[in-house]
Amino acid sequence: MGRGKIGRFRSPSSRARYDAVYDEGLRALPEPAAVHDVPTGFGTVRVYRFGSGGQPLVLLPGRGGTSVMYRANIPLLAQHHRVHTVDLLGEPGRSEQTVPIRNAEDQARWLDETLAGLDLGAAHLFGVSIGGWLAGNLAVRRPARVASVTLVDPVSTFAPLPLGMVLRAIPVNLPYVSSWARPRFLAWIDGQRGVDPADHIEGRLISAGMQHFRIALPPPVPFTDRQLRDIRVPVLAIIAGRSVVHDPRRALARAETLLPHGEAELWPGATHAIAGRYADEISERVLRFLAGR
Repeated sequence: MGRGKIGRFRSPSSRARYDAVYDEGLRALPEPAAVHDVPTGFGTVRVYRFGSGGQPLVLLPGRGGTSVMYRANIPLLAQHHRVHTVDLLGEPGRSEQTVPIRNAEDQARWLDETLAGLDLGAAHLFGVSIGGWLAGNLAVRRPARVASVTLVDPVSTFAPLPLGMVLRAIPVNLPYVSSWARPRFLAWIDGQRGVDPADHIEGRLISAGMQHFRIALPPPVPFTDRQLRDIRVPVLAIIAGRSVVHDPRRALARAETLLPHGEAELWPGATHAIAGRYADEISERVLRFLAGR
């Protein structure tokens, strides 16, 4: 992941093959009430809006998941909130990066500018995996933009990425072995034995992004104790008990200790695929957390 580089598709044909899978994912979503391409200093960010009432709720997906990742969460959430789903800048999807994103401050800036362009004021954020880190990063660096934060098994937020995960990810991008490494890696992340990630559109889309798109983003920088203590908005942290992206109990303990306005929960049977596998339960928990805020 080079500094000073821009994420891009590997070739025009790669873009076309990816777009075919993305369009399949869009067809699986409810019909959006609006589609926005929001200009920022780092490129144009694609945002879909679902629902028309209630406070704004911004959904930030895991790596390569795009707005499609939230297809099972949107129907219930949109009954109570104006739901905005974001295709993350610098990743595969319909957002278009034009300027390098070099550090955590740049990550906060493009997201802040996106929410400003949508005229949302202070929004409730709901992020999964790297989307959780992005939500936390905005709460740390642009607190006025955030009304509350829900973090679902966020990476590099309460505990570091294990070395084993980093090593397992290496073959995914290597020539000649990536075709068999991708499904094995995604199945390991998913944590469901005997389940092929290609059986559902989210898995196919993430796999297509890994195959056809070159990400050039900086790795997420773990938050310091002080940064977490200084978050003044309400935080709901949900940690998957069988997650492979961190030590779940270490992450839970740090969230419980450091978040001054936080609620931290361990869902023992859940894997890192918690948002999709427990879509109704997660959505209902988020709505309870947001009720009255």
